[in-house]
Amino acid sequence: MQRRFRQLVLEHLHVAGKLNSGLSALPGLADGFASVQAAWRFYANDAVTLPALIEPLQQAARHWRRQAPTAWGLVVHDWSSLKYPGHTSKADQARLSHGSDRGYELASALLVEGSQGDPVAPLEMRLLSATAVYSTRQPAPQRDAFRVDEVLASMRHVGGLGLGPLVHLIDREADSLGHYRQWQADGFTFVVRADGERTVRYEGQQITLAALGQRLRAQRRFRRSREVCYRGHQAVQHVAEAMVVLDRPAWRHRRRGGKEINERVPGKPLELRLVISRVCNARGETLAVWYLLTNVAAEVDAETVALWYYWRWRIESFFKLLKGAGQQVEQWQQQTGGAIAKRLLVAAMACVLVWKLERHPAPAAAQLRGLLVRLSGRQMKWGKPHTAPALLAGLWVYLAMLETLEHYSVSQLRALKQTLFWETDTS
Repeated sequence: MQRRFRQLVLEHLHVAGKLNSGLSALPGLADGFASVQAAWRFYANDAVTLPALIEPLQQAARHWRRQAPTAWGLVVHDWSSLKYPGHTSKADQARLSHGSDRGYELASALLVEGSQGDPVAPLEMRLLSATAVYSTRQPAPQRDAFRVDEVLASMRHVGGLGLGPLVHLIDREADSLGHYRQWQADGFTFVVRADGERTVRYEGQQITLAALGQRLRAQRRFRRSREVCYRGHQAVQHVAEAMVVLDRPAWRHRRRGGKEINERVPGKPLELRLVISRVCNARGETLAVWYLLTNVAAEVDAETVALWYYWRWRIESFFKLLKGAGQQVEQWQQQTGGAIAKRLLVAAMACVLVWKLERHPAPAAAQLRGLLVRLSGRQMKWGKPHTAPALLAGLWVYLAMLETLEHYSVSQLRALKQTLFWETDTS
């Protein structure tokens, strides 16, 4: 099974398309159909479990930690839907937002390096179907659990992996006072994007975050932080910060008898840092504003906190690499959520290998990256030497080339070339 896992990872080191979303057997294999059969047996094997398949990814994270023992690690939590509207054979697709919106929901906790924002490896993955939650963390969550309710259990699981100082990054969906109190009580460090309409206490006054941002801007408390790329264009990030207190009761969402109910839950006042990130264009016009609530220690400056949240988009790139820019997961033919979950972990390992090559500092690695981009046949944007999809595309050509050279000599290949580029007889 170890050998088969390695072979499957190699077969996922390519950019798939709608018409070739299945396995692409390397030239060294005698029969492509035999490869497909072996993969089917691997995914159907009860001994191949999700906790076992996540271990190589977690080992990659530990390897990164040994190389960077003092670096901050960022754990980004997010969710993404996988939809198969034309795949009627997938009978366990779940209802997502409404009756006709069906598919699977993928949740992931992605480790990102804190200084450069390089993705390292997924530390946990879960797939929600109509009948079960397929999870690398055991015990698996309850199927009717709310998304944000599972974050604490995920934090505890990741905290037990021995990866040193970690900061958990979550989008606005996790803006929940009750959960802030839970995470703080358990000793976890977090950065969450909050709603601008959230009310906090600042200097003894109740005020919304949006109004507080306007006040800080009027007081010229914002300072230029750095240039950033926003939706493909150059922009400038400005940052301000303040200490705020959240002292209102929290709302707890529960399902009872098939209905969702809200309960008021009193709690102790919670003091957090508010970091406001304002992204502007060259004319000074506001493009985006993030209200970030965090319990990160004061020795980490506001600019760094804002940069950390900026790196949250790496998980969006991961989902994109799985879905439309690499693995084409929404075209896979596996018929159950369990089989899809297993294959997702194999595909994620292929992504981890590409990310490792992306951040490798050796000159030979830079040379290999350049070669792979050339083999991919893709054009890069000015100033961008490579992308993960380009490296995936080039890796497949590179591996296929190596496999071919194992079975054919250079003279044989040149002779075969004459079959394609033959001379026309004009006598």
